[in-house]
Amino acid sequence: MIAVHRAARAWRAADSAAGGLPLDLGLYAVSAAFAAVTAVTSTLPPHRAWGSVAAVGYLLAALAVAGQLLGRHRWPATATVRARAAVTGFAWATTALLPLLLQAVQRASGRTDRAQEEVVVVEDAGIRLADQGSPYLSHDAIAALPADERLLGYTPYQPGMALFGLPRAAADAWWTDSRVWFALVTALVLALAVTTLRQPGRPGAGRPAGAVLRGVQAATVLPVCALTLATGGDDLPVLALCLLALAFAAADRPGAAGVAVGLAGALKLFAWPVALVLLFWAVTRRATGRFTLGALGLPLAALVPALLVDRDALVENVLRFPLGHGLVTSPAQSPFPGHLIATALPAGRGVAAALLVAAGAAIAVRLLRRPPGTAAATALVCGYGLLAAILLMPSTRFGYLLYPLALLVWAPALRRPEPVSAESRTAALSRA
Repeated sequence: MIAVHRAARAWRAADSAAGGLPLDLGLYAVSAAFAAVTAVTSTLPPHRAWGSVAAVGYLLAALAVAGQLLGRHRWPATATVRARAAVTGFAWATTALLPLLLQAVQRASGRTDRAQEEVVVVEDAGIRLADQGSPYLSHDAIAALPADERLLGYTPYQPGMALFGLPRAAADAWWTDSRVWFALVTALVLALAVTTLRQPGRPGAGRPAGAVLRGVQAATVLPVCALTLATGGDDLPVLALCLLALAFAAADRPGAAGVAVGLAGALKLFAWPVALVLLFWAVTRRATGRFTLGALGLPLAALVPALLVDRDALVENVLRFPLGHGLVTSPAQSPFPGHLIATALPAGRGVAAALLVAAGAAIAVRLLRRPPGTAAATALVCGYGLLAAILLMPSTRFGYLLYPLALLVWAPALRRPEPVSAESRTAALSRA
């Protein structure tokens, strides 16, 4: 716990230095290097295509921030934040949206190497949803596929994710690429989250614009997010809805928080731990009923049509396959500790599973003994909990780190601003 507090203090000090510009410069410079290395060394064609475009975008953003640093003494603090926000928007447009659109257009023109597998899976799920009322193939239908196509026959998402594939059922064009709709929903949801945090008249309104901007950067221009959106994208709407739920929690709107995280849970299981931690927050606000109505009701309602059409197909895709009991195994094998333990030690999968259970038990004890009473504390529990789970799961992806990273950086934007005393206001005016 002491190490966490020290890390938080160090982060706040780095983030507040020179109006946050040095940290911006470091973010874009390191991201440019990462994108350039990805363009040269990645074994995945969509990733190489992303890196070749994003490296230029990050480099231009870094140059813009360097110019802001040189001239920052001429501008008031509010102008600095607005300029940083403009660079953030430019960076997201050039490192996520532009590569996404280029790959979508190239794919529509016949390039089959311009999308990750999840794009195809979501679009096929949307087509099946439109044709037969369920996004899932049954066990027998997957078994009938050629061996090298069975992995793409699985849809390991909640039923709501298939909605992003519905445009492909209507037309085969660049704008029906599911990534386009992932990006659109992500942008709209993040805009609503920022508006919620900055809305006058709401509890805690007037949160520092710099903290909110840093949270937005973590969900947009951070390479793991920009790369994911441009090449695959299905995690970004889920993340954005989780951040919106926390923003609603910071504004003391438990019902809206439940709806937001419930929508996320209707898309992907990754939102369910966030919903669970938010439930403990709702208990401290005596709003369990209002929160649970959306948080639990929406995911359950999304499951009903698939259950009625083919219950076994739902279980095969949503439970058996993620748990490793499908016809094929998940290719998610990033070299995190859980995977290394599972593959390198005797009975390694059991050891990794035991560590994962122990981490989950520790978090459960923490929630029961000291449930989070604020949205910021909730975000920190979610962030550290998901980080531990991702590191300890035997099968996981590097890209999943976007969840804990964004949640942890989002936490300072959720804190209520401390009231400014008359003495502090007078001292600030005397220094001006």
